Amino acid sequence: MTSLLPIGSVVLVKDCEKRLMIYGIKQKNKEDNQEYDYVACGYPEGNISAEYNYVFNHESIEKIEFIGFIDSEFQSFRAALNENVS
Repeated sequence: MTSLLPIGSVVLVKDCEKRLMIYGIKQKNKEDNQEYDYVACGYPEGNISAEYNYVFNHESIEKIEFIGFIDSEFQSFRAALNENVS
């Protein structure tokens, strides 16, 4: 499994002109009941409403513009996610 980016990371997703800021990890989309690696909102305006949320998987990231805050709590969280997937 690819190491997931932390909340606050800013990315450019393939076939998307706008940069996105990740604000959730391993999110389930209510519309198709599918789990995605990330939920994000437009950058720099942030979360406007649910209809402007974007869900995508790590492999859809074309460019990482900024990596969010990483501390021991996030590292433990990411390690637990990796264990559950393996």
